[in-house]
Amino acid sequence: MSIGVSAFLIIAGAILRFAVTWSPDHVDLQVIGVILMIAGAVGLIASTVVLAMRRRNQRSAEVYEERHYIQPPP
Repeated sequence: MSIGVSAFLIIAGAILRFAVTWSPDHVDLQVIGVILMIAGAVGLIASTVVLAMRRRNQRSAEVYEERHYIQPPP
């Protein structure tokens, strides 16, 4: 799950939890909103940890530059 999908789940869950007042029969949209926000938060933490681990494993490339100057012919 990427960071964008996690953010979408958090936003969709917050909308269902706090903004929707309509309630269908046998379905509690506020509970579904809380579940989506929790899933988004877990996904955000997991994707951040994976991203940090990837960056830690990459070795930094050192650039070594050496210039040789040659005298021009007379």
